[in-house]
Parts: sequence; C-alpha cells; structure tokens
Amino acid sequence: MFLRNLITTSTENYSEQIDKLKKEIENADAIIIGAGAGMSTSAGFTYDGERFEKYFSDFHKKYGFSDMYSGGFYPYETLEEYWAWWSRHIYVNRYDVFVGEPYSTLLKIIQDKDYFVLTTNVDHQFQLAGFDKKRLFYTQGDYGLWQCSKACHNKTYDNEETVRKMVSQQKDMKIPTALIPKCPVCGAPMTMNLRCDDAFVQDAGWYKAAGHYEDFLRRHTGQHILFLEVGVGANTPVIIKYPFWKMTYQNPKAIYACINLGEAICPAAIKKQSICINADIADVLAALQETKNDK
Repeated sequence: MFLRNLITTSTENYSEQIDKLKKEIENADAIIIGAGAGMSTSAGFTYDGERFEKYFSDFHKKYGFSDMYSGGFYPYETLEEYWAWWSRHIYVNRYDVFVGEPYSTLLKIIQDKDYFVLTTNVDHQFQLAGFDKKRLFYTQGDYGLWQCSKACHNKTYDNEETVRKMVSQQKDMKIPTALIPKCPVCGAPMTMNLRCDDAFVQDAGWYKAAGHYEDFLRRHTGQHILFLEVGVGANTPVIIKYPFWKMTYQNPKAIYACINLGEAICPAAIKKQSICINADIADVLAALQETKNDK
C-alpha cells in the first residue's frame, strides 16, 4: 500500500519545515530516532573518495577497489590478507575516529526528551557521542565485535586489542599468522559480527536491546510519538523506514519526520502526519539546535 504513492515534495519552505520539526520535538511525548548510513556520511565518515584512498590505496592498486564496501566482500586467498583489510577497516571506522558532529548535535537536541535510537549503523557513533546505552538498539552488529564464522554459539567478542595489533604489525597487506582469530569453542575462524548472512549472531546484548526497544514502543502506544528518521536509504527499509511508516499510519497522534538529502520521502497515506526535509543532515540538525538555543 505505502509504496504505490510516495511523496517527495512539500509546499513548505526550508525554514518552515525546521520550525515545524522543532515544535514536534518540543511537544512529542516520545521520540524514536531511526538512523542509517547517511547519518555517518553527513559526519564525514565516507567509504569512498579521498578517505578511501588515504587508508586503502594499496588494496585499490592490487584489486581495483573503489570503496570500503567492495573490499569487505572480496574472497581473499588467505586469512592473513582478509584480516589485514578488515583490521584496517575496523580501526579507521571504529577506533581511530572522532565523534561526528551530527551525532553530538542530535544528542543536544533530544537529551531532555524520552527517546530511543534504532540504528542499522555499526560504527558505534551513538555511544561515542554519549547517548544512553540503554536507549540504543544496533540491529545489524558492531565493528567492535567478532563472532564464530560458523555461529556455533551465540556469543560475541570485543576485538579492539587484537585489531590494534593487526594494524600495527601488518606488512605487505598481511597480518602475522599468529594473530588470526579463531573461535574459542569450535576452532573455526572468527568473523565480523555484521548482519550479512544467516550466520549473524544475535547475542545476549542484542536481545536485551531489542527488549528495551519493544518495551519503549509498548509504553508509548497511542501517544504523541515523533518518528525521526535520519539518513535511512533504500538498502534496508524493512528495519526502520517501513515500520516507521506503518506505526505512523496506525497512530493519528504520531508524526513521521525524514531528514535525508535526495531521499526524503513519505507515503501519501501519511502526508498530513509527515515532515520530509530534503537537505544535509548536519545542516538540518545545526539549524534545529540554533533555534533551540534561541528560545
């Protein structure tokens, strides 16, 4: 039903949209933030271009990769090379990073509200920015976690110490064999705890966060909820976008807000309950923070 008639335009100008969203943030009983990759892109954590060349020029030269996504799915001949890529990827996107400005700005905007964050991002930016961990649900995994590649047990493992060793000790695009991580239960190679196949491990922390999200939704059923979607594209719409549309449609008091440059859309069925801002996320959040400070 929703996909038949999508709306991308608004009769309101940019400043009117900002004012409208600001009022919804102020008046909402609860705010549920749905964040996708566009949030981190707006923060400058791009996976291609100059940033990719800075960290992966050797892989580009050897394999022709043009972005970090491509290298992550390549069938490397050895685990030494596989982990040379992934340790570098993890390091530059999870450990050797600053807090992205859009994340810190968003926290300032909603920190006094009853909020929850649902995100498909795996770069840990929400926790780095200071969001309450009990109000976060990372549905797709975390760059900072490993799991058994065979998913022989439902447990994940922190990887920071080993990743740092891999990065500092790799040579000629390979890590030392002794650093290859193996499952402590079955001995199979470890892999990233990222949802890319049916072997993804949902550990105790994942289920705990899912429970917190379900409880938040239950406690605010029928209330004035602002579903604030930022940077969610079309790759995984069934996790955030479609549920947000459905919950807005089912609740006359709910408002759906979408901030995403080039992809700010909503179904016609919830047009009167929606605010779609086709602009850079960082710019919109900065404008919202500015208007908040002007109060």
